[in-house]
Amino acid sequence: MDEPAETQPARIPPTVVRRLPKYLAHAQRLRQMGVEWVSSAELGEALGLTSSTVRQDLSHIDFYGISKRGYSTAGLEAALAQTLGADHEICCVLIGAGNLGRALALHEEFARQGFRICGVFDSSAAVIGKRVGKLVVQSMDELPGMVCGQDVDIGIVTVPHGAAQRVADQLVLAGVRGLLNLTPAHLIVPRKIPVVDARVVASLRELAYAVKINEPRF
Repeated sequence: MDEPAETQPARIPPTVVRRLPKYLAHAQRLRQMGVEWVSSAELGEALGLTSSTVRQDLSHIDFYGISKRGYSTAGLEAALAQTLGADHEICCVLIGAGNLGRALALHEEFARQGFRICGVFDSSAAVIGKRVGKLVVQSMDELPGMVCGQDVDIGIVTVPHGAAQRVADQLVLAGVRGLLNLTPAHLIVPRKIPVVDARVVASLRELAYAVKINEPRF
């Protein structure tokens, strides 16, 4: 008899996924403040959402409130952490030891949120061997060994535009499972490798446009 097919968890809509980290951060703050319960209305008010949106979003993680009490903040935090993979440490490598790369490597909030920068890499002889906090900048030739040895999940790309695709290719070949792209380049990778683009300048241009169209007219 054939084995039954393994059921895959339902994929959460991207718009909901983008909101889940906000719920997690707020639940963490509430728990740290000693707040044991929170209603959908309170969550919505804190995050600029309707209570209906909150309930619909949280239904995707199979976590439900209790009538007249709301959601347990500790339970909500645990359910969100499990859904987002934040219930265990995530190992990351950072490619590019320029100003942005060094700033990220030294950012203590990453470790507090479960993201451990386990290696910083660069192709420039001028920076290889220099210290960035507790880490030493390594050559790109050492990347495959680090990824395999440390079971790296995420590669953070902070190199110049012209080097971004080459670096992405190296990360994929080394076995990294996902990429955070902080360059303006569009990265082409296999479909199984998720890429999240975090483009500060593009976001500033979007904000500048919003400011412009909202300027008062006299």
